[in-house]
Amino acid sequence: MRGEASVLHLDLDAFFAAVEQRDKPSLRGKPVVVGGVGGRGVVSTASYEARVFGVRSAMSTREARARCPHAAFLSGRFHAYRDTSDRVMRLLREVSPLVEPLSLDEAFVDLARSDLEDLSVPSVTAFAERLRERVVHATGGLTASVGVGTSKFIAKVASDLDKPDGLVVVAPGTEQELLRPMDVRVIPGVGPATAERLRRVGVHTVADLERVSEDEMVRLLGKASGHWLYSLARAEDDRPVVAEREAKSVSVEGTYDTDLTDRKLMESLLTRQASDVSGRLRKHGLSGRTVTIKVRLHDFTTLSRSTTLGSPTDSPGTIGRLARSLLADLDTSGGVRLLGVGVSGLADWVQEDLFGETAEDEEEELPEVEVPHHSRRTWAPGMDVVHAEMGRGWVWGSGRGVVTVRFETADTPAGPVRSYSMEDPELSPWRPDESEPAPPA
Repeated sequence: MRGEASVLHLDLDAFFAAVEQRDKPSLRGKPVVVGGVGGRGVVSTASYEARVFGVRSAMSTREARARCPHAAFLSGRFHAYRDTSDRVMRLLREVSPLVEPLSLDEAFVDLARSDLEDLSVPSVTAFAERLRERVVHATGGLTASVGVGTSKFIAKVASDLDKPDGLVVVAPGTEQELLRPMDVRVIPGVGPATAERLRRVGVHTVADLERVSEDEMVRLLGKASGHWLYSLARAEDDRPVVAEREAKSVSVEGTYDTDLTDRKLMESLLTRQASDVSGRLRKHGLSGRTVTIKVRLHDFTTLSRSTTLGSPTDSPGTIGRLARSLLADLDTSGGVRLLGVGVSGLADWVQEDLFGETAEDEEEELPEVEVPHHSRRTWAPGMDVVHAEMGRGWVWGSGRGVVTVRFETADTPAGPVRSYSMEDPELSPWRPDESEPAPPA
């Protein structure tokens, strides 16, 4: 265990929604919900203004609309999120060579490998404050909550204590004092099922958990989970910050300008993706046991299905057949905007003759795939557009052949609203590579 608070966890506040508010001046200070906007959609991120009304991540969009009908419901712009995340990750890597991203909006940083010579609590606190200020500048106004502690676990817990826009540094030696009053669900891996199992034996807080013997913990939760919880209940966590992770999966996916509805076309796309995944596996001398497909529906809902083989494979025929069979179990009648195939459970060996495959299976001709481009455009709420006369803006709403646009950007005041025919030739989607590059971080 570390003797100083030298592990930092940074979490960008309400990330997707904050990016939307930054880029859409008319939404600043107002409730914003990003995710699936259709009836089967799910909330990805809610701004803090929407959270006041009880809107939360993973809630159905239907319930979110009932709780906060006046919120702006947007479908998301991944190019903007990725660009903003890249700026923050570059900034963190200037601080330390050991940065471990967990997602687009959070990462661990090892301060023991930074230029910070003094790792005392006052020094680390001042450093973290300066870092948060640099994040605001680099992102054009986004805030981050930061926690610093002697381990990943403590740093992550600390970053959640003073959200949004907060900083908590846990002094060495005070970890258990901090944890004991907390609900046991603060420990990573304690989900609803585990929490209920612990509740039945009278464990509600970390202090309760600390009183359970290791043998009893293993009996209740199994060997791996029991040892893990026993250690974390005592603030024992020696996991290092890992900058470069060994590949855990190989995947290929594609996002399509128009929603796909033809099942044969989807199967052909999956077959080609399976071939690409197989090629990447073979290039690196790998194989895998678990085949997964990823499907993002028209309403932004993202589904995944997987199946696991008895032995690893790198065969395009096997991967393709399993991917197509997984697709068969999904309802894609409303349209699909993203398809992907991945293989995980990687190994550096291959089980020969899996399923009795032959050379003929391996050399099957790939289908010709041409993704159709319809004249009818899709105008998703929140997407970036540009008008020949009015310039850049975003889709406020669409329907019945009409698309309504608010013309504004992050660098302008709240702008005017105009409506156009969906087929208006002067209105088109805007892509970052079609204009000036993003400002440097």
